[in-house]
Amino acid sequence: MALLEAQARWAREWLFDAALPLWWTVGADPAGGFHEKIALDGSPVAASRRLRVQARQAYAYMEGGRLGWDGPWREAARHGLDFLLAHYRRSDGLFRTLVAPDGRPLDETADLYDQAFVLFALAQSHTAGLGGDELIAAARELVTQLQAERGHPAGGFEEASPRVLPLRSNPHMHLLEANLAWVAAGVAEPFADVARGIVALAATRLIDPETGAIGEYYDGDWRFAAGESGGVREPGHQFEWAYLLDHIGPVLGLDHRSESRRMYGFGARFGIDPMRKAAVFALDASGQVSDPRARLWAQTERLRTALIFAGVETDAEAGAAYVAAAEDAFEVLQAYLDVPVRGLWRDQWLADGSFVEEAAPASSFYHILSALAVLLKAGGAA
Repeated sequence: MALLEAQARWAREWLFDAALPLWWTVGADPAGGFHEKIALDGSPVAASRRLRVQARQAYAYMEGGRLGWDGPWREAARHGLDFLLAHYRRSDGLFRTLVAPDGRPLDETADLYDQAFVLFALAQSHTAGLGGDELIAAARELVTQLQAERGHPAGGFEEASPRVLPLRSNPHMHLLEANLAWVAAGVAEPFADVARGIVALAATRLIDPETGAIGEYYDGDWRFAAGESGGVREPGHQFEWAYLLDHIGPVLGLDHRSESRRMYGFGARFGIDPMRKAAVFALDASGQVSDPRARLWAQTERLRTALIFAGVETDAEAGAAYVAAAEDAFEVLQAYLDVPVRGLWRDQWLADGSFVEEAAPASSFYHILSALAVLLKAGGAA
């Protein structure tokens, strides 16, 4: 049975008629790569270019093509991918974090989070038929270099070499996502083993056994970091990790559904502001709100995971609860998308009910597409 059909139709129209055309015609720089932001008046914002934005925008257009957008998605995806491969790769095989609009290197840091998005963009490009063996070779080279330079003896990866603390769960979440994308594309070596290692790390070290929630910051031995940072729990990441721990079932044949439902439950129970119906930015380890801002990306992760869980839930009452959560999350998402120039968005909703007036960040499009892809399919609009 289709879920949220009316919402899916609305989302398809917004995506196909407004967002995808706008972020190509205005968001892409004809000289190469994608702009970081578009101002709410519809003009591009000149700024240095982060690696993750190029990778995410390339994915967004590949996903748009898969959903049925008949615009120039291949050209748009290649626009981001080509700029990424031409200007961000370092001599050691890792990728720098920041370049100027003309491609000149500005920051040589090889951030672990950014490496995950390179791997993800390569997997998506391979799946979309935008390259062949050279993409597989580039991805394998990147993973091999990360294992050699950043591998942690207890599992997962260091942030940098020499060591930088704290260690973070967030890059591992995206590394899991990227490696699963390669396995799902039929390329198992070495990506399946890397994904299994990250799942094992999450199950044994990253998840708080008392609450079932995943943390953000850890010491060098994968224990929760000392002080307030060790207690940070982001609701958006509970939903995002919950989706991935569910997704490993069909991809890797591992069953972590109980952990994924418990993690989602923590985020849903403590992380939704009753007035705005929005997922707040951060909680402490007990579930008390520590940062009431509501970021756009967390709402998309709630929508995606609630829809996926609703689609497979066999208990009627639990399934209805997931559907209700998805409906709330979509209504909240629409509030962020309600801006004068259709196809843009706001990013931060404050506790007093106001939105921060700032340019729309391109990096949010990845999260929006990830959620709308599930919504359009669930609602029969893909």
